[in-house]
Amino acid sequence: MNWSEIRTWLDEQWSLLDQRSLDWLIAGAAFLLLFLTLRLLLAVVKGRVRCWSELSKTDWDDALCKMLDATRGWFLLVVSAFFALLIPDLDEEFRPIVRSIAVIALLLQGALWGNALLEYRLQLYVNRRMETDPASATTVSMLSFVGKLVLWTIVLLLVLDNVGIDVTALIAGLGIGGIAIALASQNILGDLFSALSIVLDKPFVLGDFIIVGDLMGTVEKIGLKTTRVRSLVGEQLVFSNADLLQSRIRNFKRMCERRVVLSIGVTYQTSADTLESIPEMIRGIVTSQDEVRFDRSHFKEYGDSALILETVYYVLTPNYNRYMDIQQRINFSLYRAFSEAGIEFAYPTQTVFLEKSEAFRAGVDQESARDGQHDR
Repeated sequence: MNWSEIRTWLDEQWSLLDQRSLDWLIAGAAFLLLFLTLRLLLAVVKGRVRCWSELSKTDWDDALCKMLDATRGWFLLVVSAFFALLIPDLDEEFRPIVRSIAVIALLLQGALWGNALLEYRLQLYVNRRMETDPASATTVSMLSFVGKLVLWTIVLLLVLDNVGIDVTALIAGLGIGGIAIALASQNILGDLFSALSIVLDKPFVLGDFIIVGDLMGTVEKIGLKTTRVRSLVGEQLVFSNADLLQSRIRNFKRMCERRVVLSIGVTYQTSADTLESIPEMIRGIVTSQDEVRFDRSHFKEYGDSALILETVYYVLTPNYNRYMDIQQRINFSLYRAFSEAGIEFAYPTQTVFLEKSEAFRAGVDQESARDGQHDR
């Protein structure tokens, strides 16, 4: 078959296709080519940006990587189809539909990009601030949810407006319905606003050790409705945010130093000179400890079964284990010093004194005389 015969055959095949079919064939080929090109271009750009992010000290290239990772395949399909459908002569009734689908896809993909950027930046901020300022990290985590909610709400309204729904009337209807929902869910909204109060006012943050009534533990999570605390025993305590703010909360994590009152009782048999030396002895023991500030030591009062001495000092760390270590060393030192000085610790005792009255003695003498006469 020579070239003239091949050309004749191609002309015959070409004549079998009308112009409309040819346009659709070209559109299909363009769609496939464009989709593959976009996928390849996305992979190349992601790889290049990832290499830049490993060498760069800035954070924006990492954020760009997160946004590129959020690019969906269906978005590339819609973009490829939109540009490919520009080739055939579509009917007027289909053109708005294609345009609406493209706009909706762009809005949704834009929301995914914004969501990825918001998550990355906030997570980066939380990681940087968690060790130095847990309160700010908690606030940002809560505001992250609010930011995502606002973002997707705006996108949803734009999508509804694009498909021809009257957004103004919808917003007005949602406002009236929102009032009814708010009245029906007062407790839930109360917990929600309480969560915002906790985040903004910061009575406690993640990692704080708190006591609420007779319950205590470390704050693990501050949610929209509840706050979860891990107790010392190990179980998880769940508090309603509204109930939690109505309670009196003792936050031991905010403690700068710990005031300690030490009461010691010695026996009444202790001599006056020895008793006067005890406060100075206690002062020397307390001031010899690290991270301790001595305040005072006095002979306080006469107890029922002991002479009471009271000592006040401050442990300059909020750590409970550290406080117990210091208290133990002080107790050991006091016990050893009292033993060496012959000072006895008092404990509840009672001394009973028996005294014979004159009438009792006279009665005993008369009884003894009668016994003597009877013997004679």
